Amino acid sequence: MSVRRLAPREVQPENFAFTDENLDWAQKTIAKYPAGRQASAVIPLLMRAQEQAGGWVSEPAMRYVGDMLGMAPIRVYEIATFYTQFQLNPVGKKAHIQVCGTTPCMLRGAGELMDVCKHRIHEEQFHLSENGDFSWEEVECAGTCVNAPMIQVWKDVYEDLTPADLERILDAFERGEKPDAGPQIARHSSEPVTGLRVLTSPELFDGSMVGQGAGLALAREAIAARANAEATPAAPPPAAAAAAPPPPPKSDPAPAAPPPAKAVEAAGNADSEKPAKPVAPPPGGEKKAD
Repeated sequence: MSVRRLAPREVQPENFAFTDENLDWAQKTIAKYPAGRQASAVIPLLMRAQEQAGGWVSEPAMRYVGDMLGMAPIRVYEIATFYTQFQLNPVGKKAHIQVCGTTPCMLRGAGELMDVCKHRIHEEQFHLSENGDFSWEEVECAGTCVNAPMIQVWKDVYEDLTPADLERILDAFERGEKPDAGPQIARHSSEPVTGLRVLTSPELFDGSMVGQGAGLALAREAIAARANAEATPAAPPPAAAAAAPPPPPKSDPAPAAPPPAKAVEAAGNADSEKPAKPVAPPPGGEKKAD
């Protein structure tokens, strides 16, 4: 991971404050946490500050959030510089392109997508394009390995990309449009690129099988069997068994303990017939009489 530092002083704004709408949202968010735990709201508040500022978190915004939560500025800096979801420098006004550079995407052509970014935006990451509309960076796994290669722009992901696809997406953002997110080929989500091979019958998805499944038939049979059982008169109970003898009164003595087994009795007798063990003389030998 690259070293993450705050933007230079010359690009930092003089101050920051939430809009009335965002301030109301922030206060409601803080109220979700128990007393003394308001600092737990620091990440959602930083995210809202980033969205309001056009995609990056300035140092005044970090101090502003820290003041709202009673946190020292350094504690907010630690969080903002640790999580890569926070952009520490100004980003493109129309799109900030995050290109996944992890192994599956690199094997599927992510390097060519980065070449497009270098050509269309800037040779280096975290730099604005000449018109300030775009910026880009390489990121770690964004979780769509099956649909590699991919990019993320704000909260949307664009998958199954070719360099031509990325050029088309950048053109759409440049025109102020929002391209359709998700896979950029025929597949719907993450099914095989060769197409589905199982569960392909249209009856499984068009609703025509609703109410016709085997499970429903078995349930109907069970319901009918229960109804028939309730309608059939109950059979008379079987004749009562012979009355058991009454228990002995509580005043009766407890039964005698069974005699010990012969082997146990013989072992006890043998132990009692063993000679006593000799007693060891005291230390120093026997004391002689005077």
